[in-house]
Amino acid sequence: MKIARIEGGTLALLALTYAVWGGATTLGYALSPALGIVLAGLAIVQFSSLQHEALHGHPFRIRWLNETVVSPALTLTVPYGRFRDTHLAHHHDPVLTDPYDDPESNFFDPAVWVRLPGWARALFSANNTLLGRIVLGPIVGNAMWLRSEAALFAQNAPGLRRDWGLHALGLVPVVAWLWMAAMPWWAYLLAAWLGHGLLKIRTFLEHRAHVDPAGRTVVVEDRGPLSILFLNNNFHAVHHAHPGVPWYQLPALYTASRGAVLARNDGYVYRSYGAVFARYFLRAKDPLVHPHYPAAKP
Repeated sequence: MKIARIEGGTLALLALTYAVWGGATTLGYALSPALGIVLAGLAIVQFSSLQHEALHGHPFRIRWLNETVVSPALTLTVPYGRFRDTHLAHHHDPVLTDPYDDPESNFFDPAVWVRLPGWARALFSANNTLLGRIVLGPIVGNAMWLRSEAALFAQNAPGLRRDWGLHALGLVPVVAWLWMAAMPWWAYLLAAWLGHGLLKIRTFLEHRAHVDPAGRTVVVEDRGPLSILFLNNNFHAVHHAHPGVPWYQLPALYTASRGAVLARNDGYVYRSYGAVFARYFLRAKDPLVHPHYPAAKP
C-alpha cells in the first residue's frame, strides 16, 4: 500500500487558492465587481496550475487523492480527466507540435489550412499574436476544444463520457456556491475568460517547430508573479525533461543545469515574460502552418 506522502506547501497553496476564489466571488465582488472578477480570474489560473501538478503526482502519492482535491470545476469547460489524458499524451516529446498527434499543438496541417475560409484564416491570424491569444484565445481555444470533444463523444471514445460525467459532478459545488455568492454568472464567465486568457501567456510559445524534439520546448527565465501563477512551468524544458519533479524544485534544478538545458533545447530561451511581451504582443511568433509538413497541393 502506498504511503500518502503530502507536499504541505502545495496543499497549502491549493487551500489558499480556494479561499481567494471564494472570497473573490463573495466579499471581493461585493466591495468592487472589478476586484472580484480579477481575483477570481487569478484564482482560476492558479487552480489550473495546481491541477497540472495533480496530474503529475502532487501533492499526494495516491492518484485518487490528487484528483479529489482538484475536482471542483472552477475552469468550467475542461474536465480534469480530459486535461490529464491529453496533457500526458502531449508529454510524448517526439510528437510535440504535430497538428494531429500533439493534443496541445497550435499548428495547422498545410492541407487543412488551404481549405479554411477567409474569415477563419483571419481569425486564427489575429489569434496568433500574444494580444490576440490573450483576448481571443479563450474563445477560439474553447470552441475548438468543445468541437473536438463533441466529435469524440459521438464516437463514444473510451473514458470520455465518464470524464465529462465527473466534470458535471465537479460543477455542482461551483454552481451551488455561485447561487449563494454575490458574483452573478455573467461576472464569473468574465473571470473564467480572464483566467483562460492569462494561461494563454504561458502556452503561447511553450513549444516551437524544430527538427529535434529536444529543441522544441522553451525556458522563460522569469521569477515574477506570472511564474508563481504558472507554478514555475515557464521552466518548461526542465518540466518536460523531469515531469515528476514538483513545481517548487524546478528553478533550482534549472539553475544547477542551465548550460545543459539550453544546449539540449538549442537555446530556446527568453529572459522574462516582459521580453516575450515586448517582442510578440502585436506580432506572431510562429507561422500557423506547421513548417515541417509537406506543402499542400494547389
